[in-house]
Amino acid sequence: MKKILVTLLMGVSFMFAALNLNTATKDELMTIKGIGEKKAEQIITFRKSKKIENVDELSKLKGFGPKLILNIKNEIKVK
Repeated sequence: MKKILVTLLMGVSFMFAALNLNTATKDELMTIKGIGEKKAEQIITFRKSKKIENVDELSKLKGFGPKLILNIKNEIKVK
C-alpha cells in the first residue's frame, strides 16, 4: 500500500517536473516507463562512480539501447 501511494505521488510530481538522474531514488527511477528495479539499480551504481552529465551516457549500461534512451529522454534531466 505504501509503495502504491509513493508511486502515485511521484507520478503526479512528474507531470510538473522532469526527473533528475543524479538525485532520483530507486522508486522514482522506476516510475519511468521502461525502467524497472534492475535498471534503476544500474543507474544508481553508475552515478556513484561518475556524475551523469548527459542522458546519452545511459547507453554505457547494459540494456539501455538507443530506443529506450529516446523513449525516456523527455522524462529525465541532468543537473
